[in-house]
Amino acid sequence: MLTVNEDRSADEVGDALNGWLNEHPNEPAQLWIRHLDEPTERVAKDLGFVPYRDLWQLRCSLPQTPSQLHTKAFTTSDIAAFVSVNNRAFHWHPEQGGLTVEALQKTLAEDWFNADGFRLARNEEGRLMGFCWTKIHRDRKPHLGEIYVIGVDPDFHGRGLGRALTLAGLEWLSNAGLNMAMLYVESDNGAANAIYAAIGFSHHRTDRAYRRTK
Repeated sequence: MLTVNEDRSADEVGDALNGWLNEHPNEPAQLWIRHLDEPTERVAKDLGFVPYRDLWQLRCSLPQTPSQLHTKAFTTSDIAAFVSVNNRAFHWHPEQGGLTVEALQKTLAEDWFNADGFRLARNEEGRLMGFCWTKIHRDRKPHLGEIYVIGVDPDFHGRGLGRALTLAGLEWLSNAGLNMAMLYVESDNGAANAIYAAIGFSHHRTDRAYRRTK
């Protein structure tokens, strides 16, 4: 997987990709261009890379409408239930699906992890219905909040939990002192994008994935 980060010029991208292709002339490749722009897009297409997936970054100001959903902070006793619900909710997703306990524990050990910003919603019987995991980017000035992962168990679809969980995450980020939040969503996820637009999110940038077969 080749990745083009945000701080680059189209000429730099062309030089880097040409160098890689000269060393791997017959090797299939996948490419991610972060924060896509037209000059970089032209470079990729001219070198034979074909786009196949768009990931949108959306942003909204804080605070938003308070959530009426009761949530609790994540604890280590929630690990098994979270992994199960996550994999049911994201069985279709190329990155988020197939999460293992070991992979989750590595993320929980990251410096940015805050269990209080990992909000879980359970029903009256104690079953995990869904979650909203937030993240704060403290390397940004001002700090930027993120809806890192949000998911609803398929058994609880159709109850408005996606919107309520999103608002719960935004509420937590606002209470943490942030005034801007972001999230990533597949461009073709119409249901999710409709929810986010209704809340107040708008498109900020596009990350695009490409394939090159020869």
